[in-house]
Amino acid sequence: MEREGAQSTGVVAVVTEPQFTQRYREYLQKQKLLDGQHRVEKMPDGTVALPVLGETLLEQHLLELRNRVAPGSTCVLTQLLAPVPSKKAQGCSPAQRLCHEVRRWVEGRGVTWSAELEADLPRAWQRHGNLLLLSEDCFQAKQWESLEPELWETVAFALGVQRLAKRGRVLPDGSRTPAVTLLLGDHGWVERVDNGIRYKFDVTQCMFSFGNITEKLRVASMSCAGEILVDLYAGIGYFTLPFLVHAGAAFVHACEWNPHAVAALRYNLKINGVSDRCQIHIGDNRTLKLSHIADRVNLGLIPSSEEGWPIACQVLRQDAGGIFHIHQNVESFPGKNLQPPGSSKMEKQHYSDSQKITTNREENGITRDFRGEMLSPAIKLAWQRWAESAETRIATLLQQVHGKPWKTRILHIQLVKSYAPHVDHIVLDLECRPCPLTD
Repeated sequence: MEREGAQSTGVVAVVTEPQFTQRYREYLQKQKLLDGQHRVEKMPDGTVALPVLGETLLEQHLLELRNRVAPGSTCVLTQLLAPVPSKKAQGCSPAQRLCHEVRRWVEGRGVTWSAELEADLPRAWQRHGNLLLLSEDCFQAKQWESLEPELWETVAFALGVQRLAKRGRVLPDGSRTPAVTLLLGDHGWVERVDNGIRYKFDVTQCMFSFGNITEKLRVASMSCAGEILVDLYAGIGYFTLPFLVHAGAAFVHACEWNPHAVAALRYNLKINGVSDRCQIHIGDNRTLKLSHIADRVNLGLIPSSEEGWPIACQVLRQDAGGIFHIHQNVESFPGKNLQPPGSSKMEKQHYSDSQKITTNREENGITRDFRGEMLSPAIKLAWQRWAESAETRIATLLQQVHGKPWKTRILHIQLVKSYAPHVDHIVLDLECRPCPLTD
């Protein structure tokens, strides 16, 4: 999210050796690919990163750089998360530049500038290469309507992009389709680079959450060598790709029913070189025919993935079990957590139980191997309660699906981001293992 006085969430850059920098710069300038708003940066390993307009950059340009412009050069893409503005761009903030250009253009059209119009200009946006995605709370005044579509050309010029889109609320259609309107440009396809992984998608048809980067990095750090994973809500590959590219998963079954997301996922698998280790299952994952194959299941749907829990239990290996990564939005109101754990009779019992490292309990024939850790300040009581409730529900489902008792264990609760006031997006890592047979 780009804000006044701050830079964008990142820009795409081409990395090469210092001796090839000038050749790269000349080629990129000639092809109108060089991002003039940000400085060329020296990387920690001595290489040089040249900011580029990522959406315009094509694979053929990279091949041209490697093979013709500078044979033998290293030519890779990265993302500069804290790009340094060029001297030209340092003159004023993006928001100030936008206000100046729009006001000048509006007054040139004979329209009186007002405090209402100035207050209606955007203060935050998302930058995707040469496309800028505006928030829904700007350009709402009636006066703007008579100034379209030329208005959008002025906005794009002021902010140094070629395309503009405006975001609305996510549609309640089951596919989390974003209500995005393309204001300027002939298509909404963009590219993001996160942790060395390329994601291409259409912003008018697919979601991309910047707030999920911490979870994508956590997934990338996992050791999944030799494992088969089922990603029940794959989208454009938010977590499928980190599991394949960095975590080393042997194979991923990716489930998705949004055809636009499927198209992006298929392309992203290809450009990241992992198509041969992933099968896409198109349609409602509740009708998935797979069973007893997964070492790990990712349930990355919010506000809740609970409808996918039965199928997650179905695909889990019957002989060895595995791990679930369950995403959920959990309400956590301060008023409910004012008292420290153990201050009331009920909380005292709950907190006492949570100190026990392992407590085997029989509940309707289900064995729960519960590891309750000391509730640290980072783990809210609301998260712990929800995790325990989810653990109980899944233990019941596992017995129903597989016809035998299972042990479940809460491994970790991870905060992804604050979704809304008093609503946290968290991930529960839940270990599920079949109980050994007894005579």
